[in-house]
Amino acid sequence: MKLLAVISQHGLGHLAQAAPVLNALRRLHPALELTLWSGLSDAALRARIEGPFVHRHETADVGLQMHDAMRVDGSASHAAYRAFHADWPTRVQAEADWLREQQFDRVFVDVAYLPLAAAAIAGIPGIALCSLNWADICAAYLADLPGMATILEQMLSAYAAAEVFLQPMPAMPMQQLPRRQAIDPIASYGSKHRQELMRKLALPTDRKLVLLGFGGVAYQGQGSLPCIDKVVWLTPDDWQNDARPDRIPFSRCGMAFIDLLASSDALITKVGYGSFVEAAAHGIPVLYLDRPDWPETPYLAEWLMCQANAGVIDETILYSTLLEQALQALWQQPPKPAIRAEGAMQAARRILAT
Repeated sequence: MKLLAVISQHGLGHLAQAAPVLNALRRLHPALELTLWSGLSDAALRARIEGPFVHRHETADVGLQMHDAMRVDGSASHAAYRAFHADWPTRVQAEADWLREQQFDRVFVDVAYLPLAAAAIAGIPGIALCSLNWADICAAYLADLPGMATILEQMLSAYAAAEVFLQPMPAMPMQQLPRRQAIDPIASYGSKHRQELMRKLALPTDRKLVLLGFGGVAYQGQGSLPCIDKVVWLTPDDWQNDARPDRIPFSRCGMAFIDLLASSDALITKVGYGSFVEAAAHGIPVLYLDRPDWPETPYLAEWLMCQANAGVIDETILYSTLLEQALQALWQQPPKPAIRAEGAMQAARRILAT
């Protein structure tokens, strides 16, 4: 089977969903011939996706333009969508011609819509998978702006062309899309290397490791993390890492992010599918920064509170002494068992059956 997989470059959450599916698909079908179309870096893709693939290193959708991981740039997003949809029929036809030339058997997206529109013209089955779709997200911020009514119509028409739209739980309802199919949560699994990590970092065994991850979209915060007794912060390399002994960049840890997550005592993150589900799958407590404007928030937050030990904080608390209180309240919750995330294999079997 020759498969085109298209992965949105809006952060790393789409890769967190798609990679376990592609890895499960390769286990079911070892002869898989895979091409990845994504604006994500080759290194980011190969860190999560097993086996050989060809990388078409181009963006396939707009997503949203961001000021940072928490704040949407509405004007830049509007301009990007108008440019992306300029002469839409010609663009779709060009991609349909490319799909035919490459002789793909199936097109799998998380969750770009242009390849679905092209696949329909090329007569190639298209399968979508995501906890959201860009039409819903885009409409929440841009629906009333000039030209967006036609653009949203084109987006929904492209999604409707999919043979199936797989919704890994927790997902937005997406009731306007036909052929929806709910599946179990999707997560990658890491290995717990707690003792090895503590030795490598020369930390006493009584320290609490708190991992900060914001889904691959740049975020350096609006202040300085507080000093909390016996708490060590594991932060992205582009964070404000200084000489403080309680703040350690990822690169010093020498482990994949998913293994750091499995080895930590808590995760601090923003609302996002990959972070929430991967933490719940490892039984790691979560403090998350609220995003009341983000359309997924009510669905993801309700699920997380039911399935994992979790708490919500305002962004200002991340840089105040109140953070210690929030962490202690999180650690005092009765522990909940790790969830079972089996959606990847369900999705892989559905792709093969298409």
